[in-house]
Amino acid sequence: MRRRDAILMLGGAVLAWAGPAFGQPADLATIGVLNGQSSAEFGSLIEAFRRGLSETGHIEGRNVAFQYRWAAGRSERLPELAADLVNRHVNLIFASGSSGAALAAKAATTDIPIVFVSGDPIRFGLVANLNRPEGNLTGVSLLTNALGAKRLQLLREVAPKAAVVGLLVNPNNPHNAKSDLTDVEAAAAEIGQSIEVFEAGTAHEIDAAFVQIAEHRIGALLVGGDPFFVSRRHQLAELTVRNAVPAIFSLGEFPAAGALMSYGTSIDDIYRRAGVYAGRILAGAKPGDLPVQQPTKIELVVNLKAARALRLTIPPSILARADEVIE
Repeated sequence: MRRRDAILMLGGAVLAWAGPAFGQPADLATIGVLNGQSSAEFGSLIEAFRRGLSETGHIEGRNVAFQYRWAAGRSERLPELAADLVNRHVNLIFASGSSGAALAAKAATTDIPIVFVSGDPIRFGLVANLNRPEGNLTGVSLLTNALGAKRLQLLREVAPKAAVVGLLVNPNNPHNAKSDLTDVEAAAAEIGQSIEVFEAGTAHEIDAAFVQIAEHRIGALLVGGDPFFVSRRHQLAELTVRNAVPAIFSLGEFPAAGALMSYGTSIDDIYRRAGVYAGRILAGAKPGDLPVQQPTKIELVVNLKAARALRLTIPPSILARADEVIE
């Protein structure tokens, strides 16, 4: 574990226990961080959120404080954790780590501003309009689920002989899983591609899923756009290479961790932009007046080292389109 992440873990644990009054001036604005995963998995992304916040002049310890609530993958705890933040009268809730976190925050309050990082916010029922979200919610859309059809197309170009393509989803995040499944199955039906679904919601279940993937002789794998999978990107990258399964992922962080390829955006930048929105709201902007942001650039990233380990030749057409090629 990197030293910075360890510090973030410790800081998050202390703040979550202590509350805003512990060694902090009473006039600090308080941001409640509601996350579906854990500080160990999302500490570096919360740091990106802080960077965005600082761009608006909001610095932790100077004029803003944090209350952390981590669900650690247990989505059933999110409503309770959201209610706790509301009862503590935080000034703003930052909901991330799963679409369930944003939905729990929305259900808990109509008064406290909420900034979310989520998949398709309209499909998940967070807002009715991206340009005018209205109410007390706004945020940044990851677009992780909406790109499933394009990822399937890219995967077929890399592994054209794959008779069956696997789809890995997280059953503990049913909103994301259903969205991924709907999009990929529809795209597969159009081109006559057989799809087999595998589920994993813990590190142990990821290992077990790859045992099944090997047993079922899955020719290629599409990993769903779930925040939990981001937290397990090194494990997933290692397993896809070890099991010789060409795989495509939703974010550039995966090939950076050693996976074959991705088609999506940078989650680090998404969290930074969410921090900017949080700062603007603390400065007086109304959430409903801030359009839900979407990624401005979708990138294709290819890791040639992983390709060599897989004994796979990446088609020149893919390399020509790649925004980044990791040697």
